[in-house]
Amino acid sequence: MTPEHPGTTTHDPARVPPPGCPAHDRGPGGLVRLYGPGAENLGDLYEDLREEHGAVAPVLLHDDVPMWIVLGHAENLHMVTSPAEYCRDSRIWTPLKEGRVSPDNPLMPHITWEPICSHTEGEEHQRLRGAVMAAMSTINHRALRRYINRYTQRLVNRFCEKGHADLVSQFADHLPMAVMCEILGLPEEYNERMVHAARDMLKGTETAIASHAYVMEKLSELTARRRQEQEEDFASELISHPAGLTDDEVTKHLWLVLMAAYEATANLLANALRMVLTDDRFYARLNGGQMTVMEAVEQSLWDEPPFSAVFAYYAKQDTELGGKRIRKGDGLLFAPVAGNIDPRVRPDLSANMKGNRSHLAFGGGPHECPGQDIGRAIAEVGVDALLMRLPDVQLDCDEEELRYRESISSRHLIELPVRFDPKPQQDVMAAPSHGSVAPPQPQWKVADILAEPLPDPDPVPEPQPPRQEIPPPAPPAEPEPQRPLGAWQRFLRWWRGY
Repeated sequence: MTPEHPGTTTHDPARVPPPGCPAHDRGPGGLVRLYGPGAENLGDLYEDLREEHGAVAPVLLHDDVPMWIVLGHAENLHMVTSPAEYCRDSRIWTPLKEGRVSPDNPLMPHITWEPICSHTEGEEHQRLRGAVMAAMSTINHRALRRYINRYTQRLVNRFCEKGHADLVSQFADHLPMAVMCEILGLPEEYNERMVHAARDMLKGTETAIASHAYVMEKLSELTARRRQEQEEDFASELISHPAGLTDDEVTKHLWLVLMAAYEATANLLANALRMVLTDDRFYARLNGGQMTVMEAVEQSLWDEPPFSAVFAYYAKQDTELGGKRIRKGDGLLFAPVAGNIDPRVRPDLSANMKGNRSHLAFGGGPHECPGQDIGRAIAEVGVDALLMRLPDVQLDCDEEELRYRESISSRHLIELPVRFDPKPQQDVMAAPSHGSVAPPQPQWKVADILAEPLPDPDPVPEPQPPRQEIPPPAPPAEPEPQRPLGAWQRFLRWWRGY
């Protein structure tokens, strides 16, 4: 018989470790807690769980609520691509139905069911996701890359003359929000408060509820405006879709797209920048032309997926996964951060994953991230344009000094301090260039002229060589016609958005 989750069975006091045992700080049944003391480094904790339990491990969430965490690559992929066995509808989750999850549990915002495409299934899921995908399909990706490029120039202009910056708070936290506001249709709402509100919500601070209310208010206002007068943006496309979404459905899907895309892309952008700045393999090869920014972003998606874990999938029937017996109503965490480093698919973590997109960073199956191309575009164009402007950018601290804010759902880089030679501002409409500050020109001074030696008043003439006939100058050559750009040059110009 395969093992089942200890948390779903009657509690046996004999299974609790005795006092003095190294595992005494574990929860009921000797299960590992994914919160509190001992869970400061979840990456190491996941590897301990893999060694102890294999590809699927029983764990405890806040308030000692039982759940499975899926650590294997194949097991994660099977779970997200098997809608007949697993769904995203938390209303069937046994601990929730039995009242074991308190309303003030910090994970409730992730778990509470909402009538949105990421929680529904069947015909309702097709109706809602169909509207989202149709709206996504209208995005002009060439224009999007051009906007990303230009907004990158605008952000770099704010700090390029100083010679130092924090690429998290001054760049990675801002570029995704500016781009998403432009896509959704609220560019005028993009400001410091919108960025702060989004980050505040994701931190779960005491003001997170107020920040959530502010974002929802702006999205509701956008829905009302577009219901009256539509434009060429994502909100208008959702409203006009034949699925007939209500104002509440439109607003909630705007919120879903905004927050999921913002958090994921901000993390991806920061992680890609950190990798380029700290990993000799990438920075040297980028400068040497052997590795593209696109490949560096994909490597980052393997090593540091934007979401560490996703809440959650729920078993629709009794089944088996990774040698564990999964009961109907059990909850399972989809864990890309653990699945991406499964030794069965990556025995050597230092190996380059060039050309391999089988990572779990964007999920899979019916709930695969619909905006992954937007996230990649923001990271690739943003990093590329920043490196064009600041080719000498370097990390301004030891890599070991970088700090992260870690939770079950994500690992967010707090700061990325860098230094570089000061650069002049550039026209945001022009193609980015290195634009180094020109060295100062020497100034003429009267004292310098007076200090020069005077010429000899009666010089002795030197013998001159015999004169030679100088042939007349050749007529000017016809200018060669400008050669057309090759396919690769044209592709680069299109890729960078200019």
